[in-house]
Order: sequence, then C-alpha cells, then structure tokens
Amino acid sequence: VVSVSRKIFLYIIVVLYHKFGILNYMSLHEQIKSEVKEAMLAKDTVRLDVVRGLLTAFMNELVATNRTPQEMLSDDEVLKVISRVAKQRKDSIEQFANANRQDLVDEDTAQLTILEKYLPTLMSADEVRPIVEAKKAELGITDKAKAGQLVGAVMKDLAGKADGMVVKNIVDGLFD
Repeated sequence: VVSVSRKIFLYIIVVLYHKFGILNYMSLHEQIKSEVKEAMLAKDTVRLDVVRGLLTAFMNELVATNRTPQEMLSDDEVLKVISRVAKQRKDSIEQFANANRQDLVDEDTAQLTILEKYLPTLMSADEVRPIVEAKKAELGITDKAKAGQLVGAVMKDLAGKADGMVVKNIVDGLFD
C-alpha cells in the first residue's frame, strides 16, 4: 500500500510541475536546435548559418566524446563549444583583415555577434587585474619565466569567465 501511494504521490507531483511550467526548462542545446526553424521562418540567413554550424559542432563534440549524435550536450559543454567556435571566428576575422578581405571580415563579424549572444559576458581587464595580482602573490611568482604558469592558474580559476588574451596581456604587463 505504501509503495502504491508513493508512486501516486510522485506522479501527482510530476503532473503539477508540468502543468505549472516548472519543468519546462530547455537546455541551451535544445534552444539552439529550435532556433533553426525560427531563423528559417525569419529568412535570417546569417543566423541560420551560425545555428547550423553550432549544431554541427555539437554533433562533432558528441562523436568525439564517444556519444551518439542524438544525445544532448550539457550547458557547460555547449558553452565550451560555442566559445571555441567564437575564438575561431575572431582568428579568421584577424586573418581576413590582414589579407584586406573586408567582405569576409564583415561576414564573420556578423556571425561572431550572433555567437556572442549565447556566451556569458566576459570579465573586463579591470575586473581581471586584481585576480591576477592576487594569484601572483599567492603563487609567489616573481620572474617572467613563470608567467605561463600564472596565466594557466588564473585561467583555471576563471574557467571561461575571462578571455585568455586579456589575462595574458595583464600578466605580461605585470612583468614589464
């Protein structure tokens, strides 16, 4: 009797949660998947290209981690993939600018703008500087030869909250 009443109780709880929308959470992977249709209906080709590219990157990540393409990535994994794709866009923008290909710079800049909407805002240099200085004091690093160690330790602590180039520039500035 206890087992049956417990099952009924759990069933009622689940139904109530679904009815009132508490369990209607969509993961970031699912949200991006649903945006394909929205971009198609809006005839937004740039956003459609970005979303399709992200879904391809998600599938590649799933295959690389020995999972089936039908599975979903966690939000942390999705953010890692998106930040990797955004970094690739930044690198290609820089290369296209060096090659005087403004048409490609504009295209990749538009795509990067869409990608950055999915990423959390990164810390500014002013916010990162005290963290770097504290970590430098904590590790007792005084010579420039160990600057790479300091960058690695800070990036491990910040875990995607700051751009690696910002951290590197601040560390380099401390040793100049």
